[in-house]
Amino acid sequence: MPELEFQIAGAEAVTHGLSPLVHFHLQVSAPGGEQVQTLLLQTQIQLQCPQRAYTDEEKKRLVELFGPPESWSQTLRNRLWTHAQATVGPFEGSTQTVLPVPCTFDLNLAVTKYFYGLTSGDVPLLFLFSGSVFYTGPDGRLQVQRISWNKECGYRMPLAVWWRLMEQHYPNSGWVYLRRDIFDRLYSYKRASGLGTWEEAITRLLGAAEADQPIVSEGVAEVAL
Repeated sequence: MPELEFQIAGAEAVTHGLSPLVHFHLQVSAPGGEQVQTLLLQTQIQLQCPQRAYTDEEKKRLVELFGPPESWSQTLRNRLWTHAQATVGPFEGSTQTVLPVPCTFDLNLAVTKYFYGLTSGDVPLLFLFSGSVFYTGPDGRLQVQRISWNKECGYRMPLAVWWRLMEQHYPNSGWVYLRRDIFDRLYSYKRASGLGTWEEAITRLLGAAEADQPIVSEGVAEVAL
């Protein structure tokens, strides 16, 4: 079986995609000289959270994920980002392929909270590879073997790659998911208050909350979100 080696050569934000997508450029090598016919690759990508330093501002922004900084020695651990798949065609020696990874601005997800909590620098990633390799054996016959999960590599993705996607797909905006009953209450408040935009409704609610005042509008009972 070919002794495969993997390396991430770079990452780029896909600029013309319908949804946020990062392309990781994956270098695959078979230094033993075997003829690889097909590689069905499965990849688990983890955030190596302990592998970088954090500013004081980042520590404040990441409290929701890891708790107060004094507890980070117990709570700062690797987290799963996603799984990705790729099919690699015939090659001998080495080849490069693209590993596509969808991204999101859904702040209900831990991975998005992590990216959003960072202010600069890079994101240390761990790629764990598995799947099946089809190759030509010494007798010339096609053979297939499973790839062990111990095949891995690291890569430090610039944070700017993720932010470039978010600014492209959500320029000067954010994305908030609300439970239906909470949304209905907010929508009722917006209509009854005669407000034209969601920003106006939320700004008024935030202003009242910051002033510690009851939030009441004509025809609507007190709203507490």
